[in-house]
Amino acid sequence: MIKLILKGVMMGVANIIPGVSGGTMAVSMGIYDKIIHAATHLVSEFKKSMKLLLPIVLGMALGIVVLARILEYMFARVPLQTNLLFIGLIIGGLPAITKKVKGKTIRGGHILVCLLFFGVVAGLAMVGEQEGAAADLSFNMINIIKLFGVGIVASATMVIPGVSGSMMLMLMGYYNPILNEVNDFIDNLVQFNVPGILDGCKVLVPFGIGVVVGIFAIAKIIEIIFEKFPDHAYWAIIGLIVASPVAIFFMGSMGTITIISVLTGAVALLLGILIALKLGEE
Repeated sequence: MIKLILKGVMMGVANIIPGVSGGTMAVSMGIYDKIIHAATHLVSEFKKSMKLLLPIVLGMALGIVVLARILEYMFARVPLQTNLLFIGLIIGGLPAITKKVKGKTIRGGHILVCLLFFGVVAGLAMVGEQEGAAADLSFNMINIIKLFGVGIVASATMVIPGVSGSMMLMLMGYYNPILNEVNDFIDNLVQFNVPGILDGCKVLVPFGIGVVVGIFAIAKIIEIIFEKFPDHAYWAIIGLIVASPVAIFFMGSMGTITIISVLTGAVALLLGILIALKLGEE
């Protein structure tokens, strides 16, 4: 239970950082295929699915609420080390996925799909360095529909390893507005400011419903792909994972590079690899 919560924390933190993928973290932690199965068999295997999903969702909530501000501080003070920590977490997850294709014949189609998905993530990172115009979150029917749609897109990309849901929010201009709404909602909740809570719900409820719909919809599609084309799917994920460190370097600020920052960054990289390997153990 504790280990699942910790894995959920890693996923939650990853989902709020542009360039980092919650799906990649799930692969690194060795629970990606289990989450997909639980999401698509929630009704038929309700007890078993909830036993897995509840602690992960709790961990993700803790990661977003508690660690988001700590991470904001870390990115401001030690950006290189923080980015290298996440790169280590991603690299440490590669063995969990490469063993799925180990010993199998590598075909041209596998290499092609790997390069294709590598290019998609790297390309999105290159065009995603600047955030679009901030989205309008005023309460009206059109914006409710937009928020629902944005939630679907964001959650679908969060589920796909290597593709950053927060990066997609940034490209659509919703990243900072949604993040500010989440922080304001938490502050209002702590202060029990009922009008503030209700105002936050006007934005977060339609967005949250879209997130839930998107996760279950894309999970079913991914399950079908893994059933029909498992080897191609794993090679696509390898391409996505390998591209993730590239995306982080493009999306993130590395700050001032010094000998000390490089040395401590190397330690953070190693620490991230060891954490991913440890949490990826069955």
